Amino acid sequence: MTTYKISGIWKNNDGVITHYAFHTVTSNGITRASKTSKSDAIIILSNHENTAKTWIWNYNSARFVDGQNVEVVGSFGNKYLRSDADNKLTDNLGHLINFYWIQQ
Repeated sequence: MTTYKISGIWKNNDGVITHYAFHTVTSNGITRASKTSKSDAIIILSNHENTAKTWIWNYNSARFVDGQNVEVVGSFGNKYLRSDADNKLTDNLGHLINFYWIQQ
């Protein structure tokens, strides 16, 4: 089982999320972000042994804090990541930092 935190996104010119900033939680801490494609993210989190939470920057404390659980939703061919379904503010992870300015 692997635990991940997702701190940001990349969008294409149409505003569609194409990549996520995945961090792996290890026994020594949390890794730096790895730019993970949407399709790879769906594969990773479709494995029910893996879990993920959003990782949100808290301006008051000047650090990242855990957000909502992330899950794969949708049907075959139209799957995407979403945080807890009842929290409309964070659906589809569009609220995360847009790392469009970081090229990897």
